[in-house]
Amino acid sequence: MTTVETLIEGLTLAAEMGWETWWALVLGFTIAGAVETFVSEERMSAALGGSGWRELGLGTLFGAASSSCSFGAVATTKSLFKKGASPVASLAAFQFASTNLVIELGLVMWILLGWQFVVADYVAGLLLIGLLALTFRFVVPDGWFEAAREHLRATDGVRDPACGMEVDPTDDDVVSLETDGGTEYFCSESCKSAYEESQQQTDATWRDRLLTRDGWRLASKNALGEWNMLWTDIVAGFLIAGLIGAAVPRSWWTTLFGVGAEGTLTWVVASAVIGVVVGVVTFVCSVGNVPFALILWSNGIAFGGVMSFIFADLIVPTITDAYRRYYGLRMAAVLFLSVFVGAVISGIAIHYLWSGLGLVPPAGEAGGTAPGGYTTYLNAALTLLFLGQVYVGYVSDAGEDSATETHAH
Repeated sequence: MTTVETLIEGLTLAAEMGWETWWALVLGFTIAGAVETFVSEERMSAALGGSGWRELGLGTLFGAASSSCSFGAVATTKSLFKKGASPVASLAAFQFASTNLVIELGLVMWILLGWQFVVADYVAGLLLIGLLALTFRFVVPDGWFEAAREHLRATDGVRDPACGMEVDPTDDDVVSLETDGGTEYFCSESCKSAYEESQQQTDATWRDRLLTRDGWRLASKNALGEWNMLWTDIVAGFLIAGLIGAAVPRSWWTTLFGVGAEGTLTWVVASAVIGVVVGVVTFVCSVGNVPFALILWSNGIAFGGVMSFIFADLIVPTITDAYRRYYGLRMAAVLFLSVFVGAVISGIAIHYLWSGLGLVPPAGEAGGTAPGGYTTYLNAALTLLFLGQVYVGYVSDAGEDSATETHAH
């Protein structure tokens, strides 16, 4: 196969995966935008101060509802931790759940890999959260976390109040807004617009927002904010998966995963470890990882190795460096090692649990259970919804701004 043919095949594979998952991404971000509108960060911080089962559960629920890219999740977790949320509720539960237990990840995984992987993701994810919580509660000294919090408060930079991303006020692409409390900086116009909308509804309860046009208008803008954070990672994920799927020969994967030793403990453990290492090296984002997980599964990695690979999204080099900047080198090492070991253990555990229950699909077999013919109809319907969100977030705002300027003149 020539280079051009390989490139065309890779792009075709990427496009096919993108087509199959488009409706799921729109639906997932729409739900995430709605939840973000009706649940405030301040309320979450107040509820996550303890280290008991209640706070662990709430942190997990808030995280799963507060869908975000890994970088946004880390930034939001930083804010919760700084405001007093416990390490168990924030660094263990919220941070992991907001990247690996979110609805859009589950939908994309269901379509590309199958429902068995979706349920396994949630079960193994809860196990990993439990392992992290136990580690933070009984292994890591409390003084280390207090030192990390002090380091954060002393070095915290400027943060987009809408999406949680860290921004550089001197960057030409950063948008600013003068408020009564000073100047706020945003990574994009959509985040600025969403923030302005949220400030206008500060006194409204979530029930009031749920029943008003402005509430759903803000939800649409928050959904666009999710796209703004994630679209490049998602596109890159599909492209990388497509190109690697077309270019890398089966023999290479066979050597890497030790295909031929299937079913042995060594194969399962090696798959889990390799899955984490590959996840660290090739990371795009939690959702963008799913297409590449399909490539790994199709080429011989153990079922549990797929889970370990997906769970590695929070210890890639750029995020580990963010941990260092936020919490200091010692806590960055703690987070890296805790997630690495937890991802390996969770992957191995879910592999044997699913094998015992007869839920592991035949090797390499993948694909969701939704009728294939529905993809076109779902894509068409959700595309209309997406265009409506774009209209609300950009076109209608532009029209209102123009009308306001005309009236002023």
